[in-house]
Amino acid sequence: MPSLPDSVLPEEDRQALLQFARESVRNAVVRSTTTGHIHEGIFTRTCGVFVTVYVRGKLRGCIGVVEAQEELSESIAHCASGAALHDPRFSPVRAEELDDLQIEISLLSQPVPIRPEEIELGRHGLLILKDRQRGLLLPQVALEHHLDRESFLAETCRKASLPRDAWKSGLVEIFGFTCEVFSDRAEPGPPA
Repeated sequence: MPSLPDSVLPEEDRQALLQFARESVRNAVVRSTTTGHIHEGIFTRTCGVFVTVYVRGKLRGCIGVVEAQEELSESIAHCASGAALHDPRFSPVRAEELDDLQIEISLLSQPVPIRPEEIELGRHGLLILKDRQRGLLLPQVALEHHLDRESFLAETCRKASLPRDAWKSGLVEIFGFTCEVFSDRAEPGPPA
């Protein structure tokens, strides 16, 4: 199968992944259990993934893996339940909120080194690394927050707990990636 930046998933695969993420959140919130894994079709692919959850249109969590070591069904189950219950920026999703839940999935390409001048806003997400510090912003962040290239780099550094201008130092590694983003929301929301 082609790598994710060049492929577009069929709508049936998108819907299957969204439904699986929703079931994973429901099982985690209501039963404190994980969803069983599916070992066929799109669910067997291995790639980075972020799952973002919203309740009544408000961001309530975003958790992901950049370089997956497991099949997509396992990654989505962990990320969906983690976004709903364990994103430290938000209170956990409650059972009574499940009917108002919206899910967005971002499937990531393999991150590759990128120079600042190569960054295309809205197309590239960023991963900045320095020793054990790392910051990641999905491609949609730049558009949703009206960031220019330098601001996008600065915000990714901030997310890594680095000085905002650390990207200029030559002491950090900058990686770019693309995403295939889909959701069950009427319109995309602000990214994490």
